[in-house]
Amino acid sequence: MNSIPNCPICQSEHTYQDGSLYICPECAHEWDEQTTSTESGLQVKDSNGNLLADGDDIILIKDLKLKGSSTVLKKGAKAKSIRLVEGDHEIDCKVDGMKIMLKACFVKKA
Repeated sequence: MNSIPNCPICQSEHTYQDGSLYICPECAHEWDEQTTSTESGLQVKDSNGNLLADGDDIILIKDLKLKGSSTVLKKGAKAKSIRLVEGDHEIDCKVDGMKIMLKACFVKKA
C-alpha cells in the first residue's frame, strides 16, 4: 500500500489523494507526486520569509519596470499559480496577461 506523504507546507498528516493530486485539508495546498520529490531541493522565500511553493498566489510589493520595455508592473498586482524555477529569477508567472520571471524579494505570498 502506498503511503500518503505529509503536506510539504504545514506538515499535516491528514492529507488525502484525489486523482493524481495530494490535498491538504488544513492549508488547502495541492501538489502532485512528482513535485513532492523535487520540492525539498528548491527553497524559495518571499520578502516576508514565507516559504513559496508551486501554485501559490503572490502580490508585488513595489512597482517594477520591465527591462527593455516602457511597461511598469504596479505595486499590488497579483499573480496566480506561480511556478518556481532555478536561477537568478526564481518565480515564473503571469502578471496582467504577460508571462514574466520575478525575483522572490519583490513579492509576498497572497
